[in-house]
Amino acid sequence: MAIDPEKLLNYPIPEVRQQVTQRDTIFYALSIGLGQDPMDRRQLDFLDHHRGLKAFPSIAVVLGHPGFWAARPDTGIDAVRVVHGEQGIVWHNPIPVDGEIIGRTRITGLIDKGAGKGALMYSEKQVIEGASGKLLATLTSTTFLRGDGGFGGPSGPVKPVHPVPERAPSITLDLATRPEQALYYRLNGDDNPLHADPDFAARAGFPRPILHGLCTLGVVCHALLKTLCDYDPAGLKEMDLRFSSPVYPGETIRTEIWPEEGAFRARVVERDVIVVNNGRVVRAR
Repeated sequence: MAIDPEKLLNYPIPEVRQQVTQRDTIFYALSIGLGQDPMDRRQLDFLDHHRGLKAFPSIAVVLGHPGFWAARPDTGIDAVRVVHGEQGIVWHNPIPVDGEIIGRTRITGLIDKGAGKGALMYSEKQVIEGASGKLLATLTSTTFLRGDGGFGGPSGPVKPVHPVPERAPSITLDLATRPEQALYYRLNGDDNPLHADPDFAARAGFPRPILHGLCTLGVVCHALLKTLCDYDPAGLKEMDLRFSSPVYPGETIRTEIWPEEGAFRARVVERDVIVVNNGRVVRAR
């Protein structure tokens, strides 16, 4: 069944109202790997409510999450062949450590790559503080609909790719993931069995469960926040990246940064495979 572009562009993705606790805020930071060095006092700012707790900025990706709505039959999407391709975050205001959060998600564009070539779906989520109505973050996402090309939609414009310099990076940082990390991260709201069940992972073509792409994003955001902002959440204004290959829990993610161009990418050290590419970061002036 082909997707109906007009229907999909106007699909009523439910608004989400979420009560966030300090425990949720701390758990997110733990789930992306903070706390592995118990002597790193700056990391404790995101883990210890006795220290004037701060929300780790990339928590915005799990707040007000509408769930896997694309799997609903009335969307027309071949949900089995959906791949998360790109993710961006723009931070407008500090994210509170507790309170009501509202998530509003909408489809912003569809690109038809042709029959047998799939389609691109662009979406946007606004993360809003319930008490004040203040916009906290805007998240943009590109989803590759591998089974849904050829519906007669436009072939562009396609989101431009941010170039990564050819010279060696100015900054590199290795951050280890834990073997059980995907089992923690899925408790943030993404319980896809691909990240937990070896048999399901094998049917999807992987030798073992893979790490969530948004968990990889969290690890990379950790590297950017540490090296560019000395763990000050206000130092990051925007980040945007493209997922290029999965990470297996337990592997080491090396983030390579070119601060002069606001560019980054990440690779898995053990396999020397690029897992995040065409990264763009904007810091506060």
